[in-house]
Amino acid sequence: MQGRRYLAVSLARALTQAPSRSISSTPSLLQTLDPSAPSPAAAGAPTTAGRLAELRRPKHAASSMMFNHFTISALQGILADLGEKVESEFDSISIDLAELIAMELGVNTRRMHTGVGTMESRPAVVTVMGHVDHGKTSLLDALRQTSVAAKEAGGITQHIGAFVVEMPSGASITFLDTPGHAAFSAMRARANVPIVVAINKCDKSGADPERVRIQLGSEGLLLEDMGGDVQVIEISAVAKSGLDKLEEALFLQAEMMDLKARIDGPAQAFVVEARVDRGRGPLATAIVKSGTLVSGQHIVVGAEWGRIRSLRDTAGNITESAKPAMPIEIEGLRGLPMAGDDVVVVDSEERARMLSQGRKKKQEKDRLRKIDENMPDDADIAEDGTPERVEMPIIVKADVQGSVQAVTDALRSLNSAQVFVNVVHVGVGPISQHDIDLAQACGAYIVGFNIRTPLIAITQAATRANLKILQHKIIYHLLEEMGRLIVEKAPGTAETQISGEAEVLNIFELKGRSKSKGPDIKIAGCRITDGHFSKSGTMRLLRSGETVFEGPCASLKREKQDAETVDKGNDCGLVIQDCDDFQVGDVIQCLEQVIRKPKFISTQSGSVRIEC
Repeated sequence: MQGRRYLAVSLARALTQAPSRSISSTPSLLQTLDPSAPSPAAAGAPTTAGRLAELRRPKHAASSMMFNHFTISALQGILADLGEKVESEFDSISIDLAELIAMELGVNTRRMHTGVGTMESRPAVVTVMGHVDHGKTSLLDALRQTSVAAKEAGGITQHIGAFVVEMPSGASITFLDTPGHAAFSAMRARANVPIVVAINKCDKSGADPERVRIQLGSEGLLLEDMGGDVQVIEISAVAKSGLDKLEEALFLQAEMMDLKARIDGPAQAFVVEARVDRGRGPLATAIVKSGTLVSGQHIVVGAEWGRIRSLRDTAGNITESAKPAMPIEIEGLRGLPMAGDDVVVVDSEERARMLSQGRKKKQEKDRLRKIDENMPDDADIAEDGTPERVEMPIIVKADVQGSVQAVTDALRSLNSAQVFVNVVHVGVGPISQHDIDLAQACGAYIVGFNIRTPLIAITQAATRANLKILQHKIIYHLLEEMGRLIVEKAPGTAETQISGEAEVLNIFELKGRSKSKGPDIKIAGCRITDGHFSKSGTMRLLRSGETVFEGPCASLKREKQDAETVDKGNDCGLVIQDCDDFQVGDVIQCLEQVIRKPKFISTQSGSVRIEC
């Protein structure tokens, strides 16, 4: 194994409070197995999972860090599957085995790569960020002389990709073109990196770059003009002016950072985008961070695995290998990874399959745990037995994996104290009969983002099952419709409000009533001065601003006729149950119970939320 690779291990809080540890590319069994992990029930099956379970059983106390012969023999069974050998707890094991054992112990793991090896300069990778309609795609069009912008709907870049732009100087820069909506922020800027500001549309008559500079400074951005280190370039993507200065600024920043990467040994890469092609299967667009990715290697990408069948550059040409900062399209995966997943090269198909299975198992456990944490418990049940928080299951389908992730994150941001947005299934591609069946089973809404219209048979099946399908190409519109549905589904909060106010003008008394009709009663002759009175409401009697009595309405009449409501400006006769202490000049308020629904709030910056 070329180069040194590290496995950073931090025990999950649910298991232990032990500090994070790093394990080298040749960790010993003693380093990898943590006896503080909980001991499960004995597992005697001679399977890989069973052998891993046996590794959790220490011979002595935690301080001894020793394991018995039975544990070592169980480990040797796993090693046989991986083609490795160990004779004691001090022997070195591979990073793949270390990750497998850590996952079985319930430990969170992350592979760390060092820069040891042959270092060479690499091109800069630039993430283009900005709000909708600020001209991000137009800028890239101007740089690479293509016409992607004209194909996009609603000003939002719906397909996220990586592009290599050849500059006039002969050098190249890798650009990440990302959507401008706030929902896609997870796909942008995954690290703390320097900023170069390009003030676009400076060719317009009303352009005021100086005002933009002041606004940037007020947000804490230290510009060069103000003694800081952030470069600011005035450009026009349409007029293609200032692009040479922008190129110069980017190369200056890259030169200051002295960007280098290891080119030998196994590659480390990350996924920018993933999609399913009807003829080629799952495809992942990735950028190599270090090492060299070679066609034919076995890889694990997130929880998916495969053998690289082909690598294609941004022009669609097949290439045998990819070096750092080079975006490539990987073909040959067994499933669709997520945007942001790491690409890990392993030695064999067996290792790739085992790592993929272990990661999928852990992902499912984490998913179920999160659902359990968000579901209401007994303490969230109201006195009438109705849960204060209802579930809204949703199925998400989109054109590419990055859009799936971004839309899912945006929908989950609409979670509130009253409605739990539960994304039960996600996928890439058009809505299928399987989606209809799943939605019918759990009562889910189906969300389609930037995909083709479902087949007539699918639409009819959804109609028969009384399922709602929401299809949009603009994420603003999708979130607005989902917001309205969430507000409708929310149970709301019961509140008491004053629906009307009246002044007592006269007092009438009915005396000498028979026993069958009840005792004598007093009637308040009132005039409604504000709002309306309802017979179903509760009446509050006020005198000099103080509450004298509060009780239900026993009778409400207008012009000697029973009335359910009386509006402002009308006179009425009012009887309050068990109240006979009226005085002329008293004020009576009508109180009604109302259900206050949450509000869907959308800001100018593109962020949305549900406010209860």
